[in-house]
Amino acid sequence: MQALTRQRNRLTSAITNYSTRVATWAKQPERGDVPGWVLITIMTAGLVAALWLVAEPLLSDLFVTAVSGVSGP
Repeated sequence: MQALTRQRNRLTSAITNYSTRVATWAKQPERGDVPGWVLITIMTAGLVAALWLVAEPLLSDLFVTAVSGVSGP
């Protein structure tokens, strides 16, 4: 019986600690780095566009070659 009481007390304590941490976290202002993520997104889009300009003719030729080489019933 005492073991059950100890487990219940530990669980109650853990839930109380967790809810206190969540309440504290909810009161804090957002700490995100929005300008950094915008810069990363724009740079990634630019990199993809630059690679696409270089790779597009090669990929088109590769696709046409692969499709023309397919034969079947």
